[in-house]
Amino acid sequence: MIDKEKWKKRFREILSLDSHPAHIAAGFAVGTFISFTPFFGAHTPLAIAAAFVFRLNKLTCITGAWVNTPLTVAPALILSHKLGQMMRGLPPIQISFKSLDWDDLKEQAASLILGSSLLGFAAALVGYAACYWLVIKFRKKDESLAELTREMEEVGDDIED
Repeated sequence: MIDKEKWKKRFREILSLDSHPAHIAAGFAVGTFISFTPFFGAHTPLAIAAAFVFRLNKLTCITGAWVNTPLTVAPALILSHKLGQMMRGLPPIQISFKSLDWDDLKEQAASLILGSSLLGFAAALVGYAACYWLVIKFRKKDESLAELTREMEEVGDDIED
């Protein structure tokens, strides 16, 4: 069963991170992009690696990598494949897969990677905007966080203590 209180607490932690809203949103967006890749089982390690390489917030990057859940992965995979086939100028074919293991998906790799990249990029843009908006909205409720955010917006970067 999903522990709603645990998720609410995690959500509040992300929204109140001591970081620029754009930095928080960028980590979430990169993680969201990664969540749409067909490299199942490697999303979390890829998100951690991206967070280190691009100096993103690790918590938000990992959280973004979990956006594409087991409930949404099959529709996203099918849509990615159809989009990839269309972009490659190939006729749409029915994709069938026994599992999400790469061995079962590699025959369709080019279409999947192209389609999932485009889908992931679109999801990352939406995720960035939504996360940025939520951070700003959440911080307006707390006077000290609102002041910190205002200062960060003026300076354009994280404020060092």
